Amino acid sequence: MHANSDNMPSMTTSGMEIQHWKEQVVDLLYWRDLQRTGVVFGASLFLLLSLSVCSIISVISYVALALLSVTISFRIYKGILQAVQKSEDGHPFKMYLDQDIGISSELVHKYSDTTLVHINCVIKELRRLFLVEDLVDSLKFAVLMWILTYVGALFNGLTLLILGLIGAFSWPVIYEKHQAQIDHYYGLVNKQIKDVLGKIQAKIPGSKPKTE
Repeated sequence: MHANSDNMPSMTTSGMEIQHWKEQVVDLLYWRDLQRTGVVFGASLFLLLSLSVCSIISVISYVALALLSVTISFRIYKGILQAVQKSEDGHPFKMYLDQDIGISSELVHKYSDTTLVHINCVIKELRRLFLVEDLVDSLKFAVLMWILTYVGALFNGLTLLILGLIGAFSWPVIYEKHQAQIDHYYGLVNKQIKDVLGKIQAKIPGSKPKTE
């Protein structure tokens, strides 16, 4: 009992941290802070577009050179300024050099455990789909894989990442503004798909309709 009570504060803190990160992601995707979201979206899109033109080694090298050009130039500028003014301000990046940027083992364990839970859920779901625990769900998965064969023929993985990034930063805002219309048409399409799958399942011997 005592051990459980000791673990409760850390579990609560961990849950609060995860909730805080979720809120930050939502704020980014919904453009709550235009400047912050613009920087994140622009930098991510620029990185993916750069990777589509150059190799990852070239992109990392160019980014590192650009960053070094800025920091070295600023370091020399501050050094000259201190020499002219005869001041002793010290290293211009001292505040950042003194900061502890190491990753704690607790943080690694927390996110590794969370990742492991998601991986196990994915493995169980794939087993359920491939071994046809539910016929309708396996048919849906087969249709999705069939569609993805055409998507893969048209786009490579990096192009899909770029489209996914653009969609992630645009779809939430669009859905928020036109939620009623989107929900209406989604309901119509979903009903049609369920009707078709129901007819297919009814014609297969030994299959039972899925109760909802």
